[in-house]
Amino acid sequence: MKTVVGVLVAAGLGVTLIVMGAGMVGMFRGGEFNRKYGNVLMRCRVAAQATTVALLALWFFYDDLFT
Repeated sequence: MKTVVGVLVAAGLGVTLIVMGAGMVGMFRGGEFNRKYGNVLMRCRVAAQATTVALLALWFFYDDLFT
């Protein structure tokens, strides 16, 4: 189970990085894409980051919680 949570943490880090990169590229380019999707990408990044932090906390405290 701890391995599964570790894989989910790695996936969450990847998702966060991809969403953050897309937001930065859109911000640097500006234009219609940034006006349309800038706020949406920021909210997605915050949600992905919060989920990753929660999974990371679960991964660190897994032994204390389930043994």
